[in-house]
Formats: sequence, C-alpha cells, structure tokens
Amino acid sequence: MEIGIETAFTPWASLLGGMLIGLSAVMVMGLFGRIAGIAGITQGALALPGAAKDRDWRWAFLAGLVLAPLAVMAVGGTVAQTVPENLPGMAVAGLLVGMGTALGSGCTSGHGVCGLARLSGRSLAAVVTFMAAGFATVFVLRHILGGA
Repeated sequence: MEIGIETAFTPWASLLGGMLIGLSAVMVMGLFGRIAGIAGITQGALALPGAAKDRDWRWAFLAGLVLAPLAVMAVGGTVAQTVPENLPGMAVAGLLVGMGTALGSGCTSGHGVCGLARLSGRSLAAVVTFMAAGFATVFVLRHILGGA
C-alpha cells in the first residue's frame, strides 16, 4: 500500500549526527559528571537562581542546539526541517512529551543515548515504552486516521 510519504536515505549525515551526539554525551559526562539529557539540562538551566551551581554549561549546551543549525546555514549548508501547520496538535504533542518526560524521569536523549550506554534497566524500560508509544502513534495517525 502506497501512502505517499517518502523519506530521504541519508547514511553519511545520519552517521555524522550520531557521532556528534555520542561525542557530546561523552563530553558532558567527562567534563561535568552529568547525563546529557536535554530535559535535565533544560531543567537545571531554568532552575531558580542558586538552585543549580552549574548553570553556565547548561546554557551553553542549549545555545549550541540553537546556534549549530544557524552556523551550518551561514556557511551555505541547508537544514531541512518541516513543521506541521496544526498548531493545536503540536501543543498537545508538546504537553504529552513533557508529561512523559516527567513520568519517565528523563527524556529520550537521557535514557536512549546515555542510559542505554550505561546499561540502565530503567532506561531500557523507558526506551521500550516510548518507542512502542511512537510506533503506535504513527500507525494510528497514518493508517487509521489517514493523515501523513
């Protein structure tokens, strides 16, 4: 069954991206003794003054997430990003992701990249749960509700 969705196969860009994510996770662990989970980094950066003693590196990390694609575009590269036009749907999705992050005691990067690398059973359970939820969501949206 053809559903009209084509995904570009980008093995080199994906390999480089994965290597950079791994390098950043190792650097955060080695330099700061912390897990490179975006939820925890953001929570620490936004903590009340005095609550987190290590806010500077957290803000630098978050700034890098925003500035890196801008730097790529500044040197003539392209950053392909699509954003759905369904703003209410995006808001609901964001709230659900936030709730899942709170319930799961971490985000996909914390559990999936760092937790699995440390052979954490809790992270394995979290990864299996959010992957199953993602698969189910895509199936329902594409095959039952007929969206793309």
